[in-house]
Amino acid sequence: MNVIETYINQFEEPTRLQLIRLHSLLKSILPEAEECLNYQMPCFRQKKNIVYFAGYKNHIGFYPSAEPITKYKNLLSRYRHSKGAIQFPIHEPLPYELIQTLVSFRLERINS
Repeated sequence: MNVIETYINQFEEPTRLQLIRLHSLLKSILPEAEECLNYQMPCFRQKKNIVYFAGYKNHIGFYPSAEPITKYKNLLSRYRHSKGAIQFPIHEPLPYELIQTLVSFRLERINS
């Protein structure tokens, strides 16, 4: 079991199930990225930290940095968000296309 799986397994359902789904999605989007814990949160890293995520009782915290949130703010209106964080409610399906868009944009900016 890797460090992210160990992190995920500490949570009760349904938080754990959402974290498993998000982890799987991020692995598919970022197959070359290193998985680690940073700031006590799961992180995907490739040259730089790309994205962090964290589990909470009522939401999944998603941290792609400020730039993707600013660029795609119009797609985030249904989610609580701040300059660098987005909250995905536990009892709603994860927005896979939105997550892919944010992560792909972040990776593109890191690689440019």
